[in-house]
Amino acid sequence: MPAMPHRWKPNVTVAALIEQGGRFLLVEEETTDGLKLNNPAGHLDPGESPIQACAREVLEETAHDFEPTALIGVYLNRFTKTRTGDDLTYMRFAFAGTLGTHHDWRTLDTGIVRTLWLTADEIRACPERHRSPLLLRCLEDYLAGQRFPLTLVHTDISVTEPSAQ
Repeated sequence: MPAMPHRWKPNVTVAALIEQGGRFLLVEEETTDGLKLNNPAGHLDPGESPIQACAREVLEETAHDFEPTALIGVYLNRFTKTRTGDDLTYMRFAFAGTLGTHHDWRTLDTGIVRTLWLTADEIRACPERHRSPLLLRCLEDYLAGQRFPLTLVHTDISVTEPSAQ
């Protein structure tokens, strides 16, 4: 039997667009390219839905509860890591939602230096500090009023309860 060809799989990530009073909650994080700005974001973990992953990532990176209420969009981007030359592709599910309780006793996730609130104009003014071009693209889609129901992102029960297969 011939060997199966290697199947390409993008990295699946989630991101939160959180606005209060015309400012957006971002994180400043350590990367191999220095300090960068990003939405609270991260990878989808085994056994969770994109919606659950987004709430978890916001809590880990900002110490705030977060309830996703709408999908802003699904985005695909590709880049080459500057230090390793690795060619990576990311598929990002970006959500808007409601910011909840701040748990000031929580330690922020490894690599997160601080959280900050910036206006859209302040974010637009520093693209060289963005961790990903998707930061600005998601922001512009959010500001344009792009919202889709969460039901657009279906997670089968077999993901969260493997015994249900």
